[in-house]
Formats: sequence, C-alpha cells, structure tokens
Amino acid sequence: MKQMKWLLPVILGFSLGFLIRKQVDDGQMMKPENVLKLVKSQFSTKYKVSGSWIYMKSQTLEKQGLAYEVYHGGITKHVNDSYIPVEFWADAKTGTIIEITQISNEEIRKAAK
Repeated sequence: MKQMKWLLPVILGFSLGFLIRKQVDDGQMMKPENVLKLVKSQFSTKYKVSGSWIYMKSQTLEKQGLAYEVYHGGITKHVNDSYIPVEFWADAKTGTIIEITQISNEEIRKAAK
C-alpha cells in the first residue's frame, strides 16, 4: 500500500512530462485540461485539493517586461481545517506556474454578492 502512495504520482508526473515534452517539441500550446491536471498534481504533493477550475482560452500575461501566453485557473487547497482558494497563471506551452495569488476572504464575499 505504501508503494501505491508514491507510484501513482510518479506515473502521473512521467505521463504529463511526456505530453508536455511532445507539445513543446511541436511548438503547440497544451490543452487547458492537461495544464490543470499538471497544476493539481503539483499542489497535491503538499496540500489536499478540493476543487479546481481553468479558463479554456489562453491570455497574455506580462510580467517583468516579458509576455507569456498563459491559462488562468484556480485551486482550492485544504490547510489546517480551512479551505483556501488560490488563483494561478500557467504557461500555455509548458504548464509551468508563472504566478500564484491567494484569494482573500473579503474578495470571496464581494464576489458572492
């Protein structure tokens, strides 16, 4: 049973890495679903993930004078009996997380109104 705890993330990481490599070699953008799986697997190594979402269209993000084609999404992670929503921007070609922002409770309340 202990082997299964580390075997699944290793297989998932290898599979996603293979897909990323193939798409990078082809110069294509990844599918947003694959980017979301990759981000979820990265968060899952440290946190329990209870929810996630991603916009299906890419957008341009400028950071420190550089322009990136990114997917914008979010994850809800479970930390110390609390659910913490986090937004992320991931490179559309590699799935690499470029920026992470924790959403405050005040922002959540405003959005709910």
